[in-house]
Amino acid sequence: MNATSAEQASAPVTEDALRTVLLAGERPSRPGPVLTSLTFGWRALLKIKHVPEQLVDVTMFPIMFTLMFTYLFGGALAGSTQEYLQFLLPGILVQANVMITMNTGITLNTDIQKGVFDRFRSLPVWRPSPLVGALLGDLVRYSIGSTIVITLGLVLGFRQEGGAVGVVLSVVLLLVFSFCLSWLWTMLSLILRTPNSVAGVSMTVMFPLTFVSNIFVDPKTMPGWLQAVIEVNPITHLATVVRGLMHGSVPAGEIGWVLVSSVLLVAVFGPITMVLYRNKK
Repeated sequence: MNATSAEQASAPVTEDALRTVLLAGERPSRPGPVLTSLTFGWRALLKIKHVPEQLVDVTMFPIMFTLMFTYLFGGALAGSTQEYLQFLLPGILVQANVMITMNTGITLNTDIQKGVFDRFRSLPVWRPSPLVGALLGDLVRYSIGSTIVITLGLVLGFRQEGGAVGVVLSVVLLLVFSFCLSWLWTMLSLILRTPNSVAGVSMTVMFPLTFVSNIFVDPKTMPGWLQAVIEVNPITHLATVVRGLMHGSVPAGEIGWVLVSSVLLVAVFGPITMVLYRNKK
């Protein structure tokens, strides 16, 4: 028995025998774009499971900003911390989500530097699925950040006049905008060389966008030229919509403005990202 097995193991494998084995069963169908994107999205969630430190920006930063601005500046800006909290919390919700989007580009650039995306590009899957999957996985991070901010606000005394429906709608709109904004950082991750450079450029862009807006204060007290800048800032319109939805009233035009901005972000940066991804060496 052993001698026979040894002879079979040492016998050369013919091409016909190999072809027979490979064609013995039905070849599985190629996975579709949705399945492959969800698979890469699950990979992004598994990375959070194994490296939970990735949630520091999702958990700690929103809590720090809410507590600091409410209790350090609330009395001076609005007369009381409770009154300022009603204005501030929707803005903090916006800031927390849009700032978190930067992590998308940093994470992708890290994978690129490690050579992981070279392997992804060789797989017989829908070409954008590694990028779309990473963005879908980050939606979970945005949801976690939103839940933490809203829970903290309720504990501190925030009361949403728009009810649960207004809160849910505001979070959904935030997730849509954040997903679209993430394409900008995805593009940068394919251009810049290191994760640190992606983080630096992202912060340089996001800090003016979030602070030169109506997130923290009403721009009516600002100089006219600064008000004009704030008016064209997409973060301003997003904060206005979220604040309105949570307090029970929002102009339909503002919602349309945010949706148009979201579409433009994907329409501009999505194709550029895919061209860079295909030509990445």
